[in-house]
Amino acid sequence: MSWLDVFSAVCLIGGALSCLLGAIGLLSFPDVTARLQAATKPQTLGLILILIGTAVQLDFVYASGLILVGLFQMLTAPVLAQLVGRAAYRADSIDRDSLVVDELGDRIERERRVR
Repeated sequence: MSWLDVFSAVCLIGGALSCLLGAIGLLSFPDVTARLQAATKPQTLGLILILIGTAVQLDFVYASGLILVGLFQMLTAPVLAQLVGRAAYRADSIDRDSLVVDELGDRIERERRVR
């Protein structure tokens, strides 16, 4: 067993554990904002680790496709979380007392006053 195999195994197991912990958090956290945290960060990290663990075992021609998958995930997950968070905020699905800073609420109030 080479060092490359050990590195690949560590990345694959770490990625799987990160995805598992994200899924557990998604099921157990109480509100939308906490669930968005569990749905984006550990899932993205887990996928990136799994892709790295797989890519080091492949030729570069095949691994380049996995690089594109990782980049696409890193670009789309934050945007999707932002849109879901804004929709949940506007639908009053968020406990606003738990927010430390409420910049979106201030912006929505300003927009209502302008109309």
